[in-house]
Amino acid sequence: MLVTLLSAVLLVSLAVLAHTDARTFRLPDALTLPLIPAGLISNILIFDRLWPALIGAALGYLGLVALELGYRRLRGRDGLGRGDAKLLAAGGAWCGALALPFILLVASLGALLFTLAMAAIRRKLPGATTRLAFGPWLAFGIALVWLMRAYWPDASLIF
Repeated sequence: MLVTLLSAVLLVSLAVLAHTDARTFRLPDALTLPLIPAGLISNILIFDRLWPALIGAALGYLGLVALELGYRRLRGRDGLGRGDAKLLAAGGAWCGALALPFILLVASLGALLFTLAMAAIRRKLPGATTRLAFGPWLAFGIALVWLMRAYWPDASLIF
C-alpha cells in the first residue's frame, strides 16, 4: 500500500513536470526540489536504505551540471538546463546511484527516437540550435526505473 501511494506521488509529479517542460522548456524548482527529500524518505521507508539514494541525488545533480558547464564552455551557448540536473538528482534520490546510467540511457534513447521521428515526419533534420525539452525523457526514465525497482523484486539486484 505504501509503495503504491509513493509511486502515485512520484508518477503524478513526473507527469506534471514532463508536461510543463514540454510546453515551457522549464522545470520549476517548486515541483522538482521537493522530489529529492521525498525520494530519500521513500528509500528509508520502503528499502530501509539511505546511502544509495543520497549518493544518487548528489551524482545525478553534479553529473548533469558538469555536462552543462562543459557544453557551455565548448560551444559557447547553453545546451542543458539546471532543471534537468535537479530532476536527475530527484531520480537518483528515488532510484539510487546505480540506476542513474539506466535513467540517462532511457532518456537519451527516447529523445533521440523522438527527434528522428519528428525529422522523418517533417522530412528535415533539426538544426544545431533546435531546442528539445529533455525533462520529459528524464521523467520517463525515472518512472520506468522506479516502477522496476518498486514492483520487480529481482530489480533490487541491479539497482
